Amino acid sequence: MSDLIFLDNGATSYPKPEEVYNFMDHFYRNFGVNPGRSGYDLCMETGELVEETRAMLTKLFNGKDPNRLCFSYNSTDALNLIIYGLLEKGDHAITTNVEHNSVLRPLYHLHKFSGVELDYIPFDGKGFVDPDEFPKKFKKNTKIVVVNHASNVIGTIQPVKEIGKYCKENNIPFVIDASQSAGRIPIDMQELNVDVVVFTGHKSLLGPTGIGGLYVRDGLEIRHTRAGGTGVRSAVRTHLDEYPYRLEYGTLNTIGVAGLHAGAKWIEKHGMENLHDQEMRLTEMLRDGLKDIDGVTLYCQDDLSNHIAIFLFNVDGFEALNTGTILDVDYNIASRTGLHCAPLVHEQLGTDKIRGAVRFGIGPFNSEAHIKTAIEAVKEINESRK
Repeated sequence: MSDLIFLDNGATSYPKPEEVYNFMDHFYRNFGVNPGRSGYDLCMETGELVEETRAMLTKLFNGKDPNRLCFSYNSTDALNLIIYGLLEKGDHAITTNVEHNSVLRPLYHLHKFSGVELDYIPFDGKGFVDPDEFPKKFKKNTKIVVVNHASNVIGTIQPVKEIGKYCKENNIPFVIDASQSAGRIPIDMQELNVDVVVFTGHKSLLGPTGIGGLYVRDGLEIRHTRAGGTGVRSAVRTHLDEYPYRLEYGTLNTIGVAGLHAGAKWIEKHGMENLHDQEMRLTEMLRDGLKDIDGVTLYCQDDLSNHIAIFLFNVDGFEALNTGTILDVDYNIASRTGLHCAPLVHEQLGTDKIRGAVRFGIGPFNSEAHIKTAIEAVKEINESRK
């Protein structure tokens, strides 16, 4: 395992910083109790860590009230809370062809079973949606616009500031799925005109799986779609309206919060911009090593401006799954193949007809040596078909 070249950081970051492993172990051994349920010292200290992490992430997104930073289990969980909490029968939603199934599926379920109207904005040849297309789709019953901030398939960072401006002018809630971007590139809710940021902890925030969340701007209320324990005001028969309890249900994943806390601290220590620049230098190196090879097709990689370190390609004559298997078995390189839980991206690229593509996701612990090995591996796979 020590020789593994892990290029599947788009699925989850691996390895985590050593500080994350150490802090999670220390926290759970010494503070692994239920926060907010009792008044004894250990419970209070656990609660302090949770609240400190809320404040840290609120600052990361330039939110105003840490209580409106609510934890969930991942982005899918948080997106379901938002989408089902804002849309009802007869409403209209706008999204894009760049989306992950964490957005596409709840919207489709609401369309199929509740009559919610849907519009999808396509992306251009470089992988970006046109902000000016959004107001053309606005209707009186438009209740949400939801956009993938950075694509988990082609790596493009969408022009959310411009989209958000149109939404703000028309009083339409604007939600960004920051699964890939949170912890990787700056997200300023005020500057980007964003109403809700949804994030997961196990990707670029370098935390563990099973933790994520959302920040909801003041004044936007989300309808309850669940109910349960909060640890406070237990005599109240209905679920509490105040944040964060409004969108938190039952016992928090406290060890996940601890890992998320440590991951965010590590990013702060090393500098988000420095980490992103390092990853993009490696992505450019990968692109330059593969772009002129006859038989290797790259998707939306010509210009790496406004990109994250996600790289999509195919080798002619090989299904993506076969390329990925060879990379794994012969070169000990971990990649991700298929449709990447984002079928509309592949339908628009045409790669759905060939069962998807191969994705490399570069992370903070990849090196030039890893990229050189990956380039040579793809070259050799390509040569083997001749």
